[in-house]
Amino acid sequence: MTKPGLNPVEIKKSRRSRLWRINLYFFAVFTLFAALIIKLGVVQIVKGEDYEEQATRIDAKVATYPAPRGKMYDRYGRVVVDNQSVPAITYTNMKSTETKEKVKTAEKLAKLIDIDTSFLKERDLKDYWIAANEEDATKLLSDKEKKLDAKKTYALQIERVPENEIKALKKNKQELETAAFFRRFSGGYAYEPQIVKAMNPKKSSKDSDKLLDEKSSKQLPAKDLTYEEVSRVSEHLEELPGVDVIMDWTRKYPHEKTLYSVLGGVTTPEQGLLKDREDFYLTRGYARNDRVGKSYLEYQYEEYLNPKKAKVQYNENRAGKVVGQETIDEGRRGYDLQLSFDIELQQKVEKIIEDELNHFRGSQPMLDRAFVVMMDPNNGDVLSMAGKQIVDGKITDYAIGTFTTQYEMGSTVKGATVLGGYQDGMAHGQGYFDKPIHLKGAPVKKSWKNLGPVNDVTALQQSSNVYMFYVAMRMAGITYAENAPFPAGLEDLKKMRYYYNQFGLGVKTGIDLPQESTGMQTNPKVVGGILLDEAIGQFDTYTPLQLAQYMSAIANGGYRVQPRIVKSIHQPENEKLGPVIEERSAKVLNRINNSASDIERVKLGLKKVTQSASGTAHNLFGKNDVSGKTGTAQKYYYGTKKSHWGDMSYNLTFAGYYPSEHPKLAFSVVVPYLSNDKAPISKNISKRIVNAYVDLQKKHDKH
Repeated sequence: MTKPGLNPVEIKKSRRSRLWRINLYFFAVFTLFAALIIKLGVVQIVKGEDYEEQATRIDAKVATYPAPRGKMYDRYGRVVVDNQSVPAITYTNMKSTETKEKVKTAEKLAKLIDIDTSFLKERDLKDYWIAANEEDATKLLSDKEKKLDAKKTYALQIERVPENEIKALKKNKQELETAAFFRRFSGGYAYEPQIVKAMNPKKSSKDSDKLLDEKSSKQLPAKDLTYEEVSRVSEHLEELPGVDVIMDWTRKYPHEKTLYSVLGGVTTPEQGLLKDREDFYLTRGYARNDRVGKSYLEYQYEEYLNPKKAKVQYNENRAGKVVGQETIDEGRRGYDLQLSFDIELQQKVEKIIEDELNHFRGSQPMLDRAFVVMMDPNNGDVLSMAGKQIVDGKITDYAIGTFTTQYEMGSTVKGATVLGGYQDGMAHGQGYFDKPIHLKGAPVKKSWKNLGPVNDVTALQQSSNVYMFYVAMRMAGITYAENAPFPAGLEDLKKMRYYYNQFGLGVKTGIDLPQESTGMQTNPKVVGGILLDEAIGQFDTYTPLQLAQYMSAIANGGYRVQPRIVKSIHQPENEKLGPVIEERSAKVLNRINNSASDIERVKLGLKKVTQSASGTAHNLFGKNDVSGKTGTAQKYYYGTKKSHWGDMSYNLTFAGYYPSEHPKLAFSVVVPYLSNDKAPISKNISKRIVNAYVDLQKKHDKH
């Protein structure tokens, strides 16, 4: 039945329109299905492998493992600092590791091995308690506080950890050790192995297994890993996720304490990077628990001694679980250093100093140290750098005192005073009459005896103070008048210091070691007679190394050469020095402003000191052709022994070179804080070290 009002033509048109729309709809649906089928085909056939790889993708994370530092050899290729392999237990925190898993592993490890817990702080114990007691820790927060960000909620929990819980933890040995392991586990980032406990190769298994507290007679946990502990952990590794037993390294010193302080130290894994240089190291790829040089040579040459660490790749699936690992870089030890030291000479010099300190300590109550520096005056090689100090009755290494401590050196500086006089216009052969000098309002100034007429050479030979006073007055433009005021000013003092600085007195030597002292200089408001004290080494202070550099400049004809400890840097090789990668060339810092004839004139005076009948060190060195200068400085004592503060003390020194012609050795000997100037300790040491050097040179020449 047709609708009323529609004629057959209109009905036919309506049907055609409806059919057209239906066909259009089916076409659209067909097109969409066709597009979907094509897309599925592309996904499965064209890009199927890519999508499958993404679905099963494994992320690779790289961890680094310790490698040994570079070695140090002496000038003749003998090992001075070595490495020794030692077992160590490590823990690697994976990205997927949960806190409760760490706690569980720490508990298991604490049942297998001991650990020293003395390093734990109150905060460490609170961190552990929160980790081990998650439910109780959550109850410390209100519902409102639980909605705060994680840092704020944790800070509140730390504040509210019950004191009685921490007290109980401290009394429970097993739980305290678990807390210690948990702290070790949490010391670094993910995939950054932490050394939990390492073996000390100096202790035997029996000695390091347990320590005995003599007062309480209780057995205490050993600080060092034992072979028994290594065995127990190795047997249970499958139960200890993240724990591993590796071969670590420790520094080894074949010559024990020889040069120990100068060689420097290395941080422990617990100490890690030096705090004041942490950013510096991190930007260079170090991990926070990496061991670095913390003092002297180890610190100075860190960039070379630092090893290239071994790399292990951990493969994780999408769930964050490790599904495999492989070593991708075996690493290598750091570069090796060849030092300028003759280790055999160093040992002999240290023994000589110890002998002399022991011999004189009973008669010299203030005596507590002595120093020797021996160097090649031509290239700056430091052959020996020895210092000893008496601490609590025992003689200890104090080699660093040769460049970090300073003293009034006395008459050893007179060679520089005379050469400064030449620079100021004084003629060779200039003569003065040595008799006491009287200045208004000042103590009498004189030599050790009235020497009468002296010139530049005999003044050095006989150590005339008065001659040096006249040189200083000449520099200041002052004519001496008995009992008259002495109007020397600060500019006059600075002028003399300028002359001394050319030799290295009062300025850094440039040695390749940190913390070098420049000595001590003060600028008094009223100079006056202080200028005369300066001219004989009784005012400014210098280091034993500065004194040796000064004498080197005279010995080599006027060149201030930079002292050096490291001669060259080498590729690491087993049991010997490898190919050179960097040569540390000799460096001349400056030429002193004196002519060759000026220097020869002073060298003549220094030779007469030791080889003429009236020289202050006449016949000291026997057949050995040594030139040099004795020194005595008289000062009030303010050293480490407070009971002697304010007492008069004497610094006895000697600086010289050998042989007198074409010198190969320059040296200084400094012995401060003697009760009188009669003890021949500085002369004894000087004689014996030169003998040791000569004997060893004969030995080396044969080889």
